[in-house]
Amino acid sequence: MSTSELSEERTGGSGEIKAVPVRHPGRWVAAVIVVIIAASLIRSAIVNPNFEWHIVGHYLFDPRILHGVVVTIRLTVISMAIGIALGVVLAVMRLSPNPLISGFSWVYIWFFRGTPLLVQILFWTFISALYKKITIGVPFGGPSLISADANSLIPISVAVTLALSLNEAAYMAEIVRAGIISVSEGQSEAAQSLGMSRLQTMRLIVLPQAVRVIIPPTGNEVISMLKNTSLASVVAYTELLYSVQLIYAANYKQIPLLIVASIWYLVMTSVLYVFQYFIERRYGRGFTRSQRAGLRERWLSFGGGSGGHD
Repeated sequence: MSTSELSEERTGGSGEIKAVPVRHPGRWVAAVIVVIIAASLIRSAIVNPNFEWHIVGHYLFDPRILHGVVVTIRLTVISMAIGIALGVVLAVMRLSPNPLISGFSWVYIWFFRGTPLLVQILFWTFISALYKKITIGVPFGGPSLISADANSLIPISVAVTLALSLNEAAYMAEIVRAGIISVSEGQSEAAQSLGMSRLQTMRLIVLPQAVRVIIPPTGNEVISMLKNTSLASVVAYTELLYSVQLIYAANYKQIPLLIVASIWYLVMTSVLYVFQYFIERRYGRGFTRSQRAGLRERWLSFGGGSGGHD
């Protein structure tokens, strides 16, 4: 076939170029495989009697389960509030020109990010083995303001909250620090030229602009915190997972009750995903598509991608 004949065939003989869609047979094959796997899993969940869906429905709104849901939400809110507040302080300290203040913040972040959260929960739960009494007052032999037995001052609920909050503060400190660094140095220099102190510059100029970068990954941290509360079950704190464990310890219906816990975790995290979506849209306005993609990648890298902390 000559070149002119080939050209005429491509143009359909009318001189106009016809757009021929590119075929992707591999995509169709992959889609068929995915559909088959999904259908198999759904069928297995329906026909397998060991799932015992009637038990799942029976316990889904059980008062003990609902109490565990409320405790989980409360623990998440309190721990995140403390973690965010302490994280902001640590981030500002980390960027301080004073090497002692910056060094203290670095050691804190290094320690709490470098040790497993489960170990930290166990440590705070058994703090009385290290300190029988906890005294707060003037150091080095001065008068004490508060002195109490460690077990009464730090019960299990306080120990779990402390562990989750202090651990979260280390991750939030890095997120806040990334947000502060994202603000142009010219903003700080302009504020200082107007006679503003470093604290005023940070509070009035830098942090309000850094919020745009800080808030979206904080959503990832909230989702991680919600799931990390399940670790409190190892110290018999009655959040959602431990409430489920108490029930199946009596009736031996482990799988149906674990499904109940999973459904509630999925419901709560799905609500948080919706909030996170709108927050990302709100704080992503004004960016180009490539900028939003870059910011999202940065948010996920700093925020842990909702995968939880060790």
